[in-house]
Amino acid sequence: MALAPEAGREQMVGEASAPAEAFGVVAGMRLGEALSRCPELRLVPPDPEAVRGLWHEVLDRIERIGGAPESECAGAAFFEADGLRGIHGGDLAGVLAATRRSLGRGSRIGAAPSRFASYCAAREARPRRAPVVVEQREAAGFLAGLPTALLRSRPEFGPLPEVLDRLGVRTLGELAALPSRSVAERFGHPGLLALDLARGRDTPLEPRRPPEPVSERIELPEAASGQQLERALEMLIARVLARRERRGRALRALAVSARFVAGGTWRETATLRIASADPERIRLALGPKLAELPSPAESVALEVEAFGPPAQDQGRLLDEEGAARHARLGEAVRQARQAAGESAAMRVLDVDPDSRLPERRSVLAPFVDSTPKGRHR
Repeated sequence: MALAPEAGREQMVGEASAPAEAFGVVAGMRLGEALSRCPELRLVPPDPEAVRGLWHEVLDRIERIGGAPESECAGAAFFEADGLRGIHGGDLAGVLAATRRSLGRGSRIGAAPSRFASYCAAREARPRRAPVVVEQREAAGFLAGLPTALLRSRPEFGPLPEVLDRLGVRTLGELAALPSRSVAERFGHPGLLALDLARGRDTPLEPRRPPEPVSERIELPEAASGQQLERALEMLIARVLARRERRGRALRALAVSARFVAGGTWRETATLRIASADPERIRLALGPKLAELPSPAESVALEVEAFGPPAQDQGRLLDEEGAARHARLGEAVRQARQAAGESAAMRVLDVDPDSRLPERRSVLAPFVDSTPKGRHR
């Protein structure tokens, strides 16, 4: 079995069962390739709403044992184990045992020096079996024999794993043996990141922020469409804006979701260009999303994904041109990061402008938003 692609999304399968993995089916693989590798593959309809709720429960369990989890997608979470040794027996085995008790025997747990290596270790583990532990000195050898298809677990690589396969680079060991200059010239920054992962290096973890759930749901009459959906959306927006938790704050990002009459769910997220508490502006941003509803729905819901600055903060009537420009730039950075992650807004730092090697002339660094508090607008 494998998770079918969501309606209206790219045709790629999601998580696959162990028998499907034995045929070479992995998450992120194109649907046609998965069916060609395993003709008897059974596709399970996605239910993003149920998955979201269950996965938040999983992350809450990790936090209850002291972990600070990072999770970019449901199904995989990472946290630093070193800081938890003192409260779980003094060694890594105690931390892994506490994790197994918290998550259940059906979880697949791996431990390694980097995020990507621990993901690969967890994939090698099996439910109800001991966790797979990879020591620092073993990381390079452990990764060397694994396929480059595992890079599909990181969305920033895009089609890179498929290109590597067509070029004959089929294992992480073969990728790690390539010279950095050649990889940078051919693939740019994604190639250098893939090279670091294959050699056992990775970026630091970024734990999630505690969520502030604010949501409303409305049941729909049978075969609701057109104006009925628009009226339902207006009612949902009014209810969300009237919530006690929302008062005094603008909204930066919202998610509209639906439960289908025939089963399954659908969810789309919209980031407002300017954080706002204006119902009309929010309706204009969410209306096109709701129009993309692929099947008749029995209910629709609206959830706040992220809050903005205070709704009544109007800033100063007169402001210097430079300060106003900087404030607009800071707002654009926050909007981009909300839509595409913390690494969405970067700045270029000149390191060695006269170098003959392009990758040494400059580096990417996080864009620091230094807008003073109280001057968001």
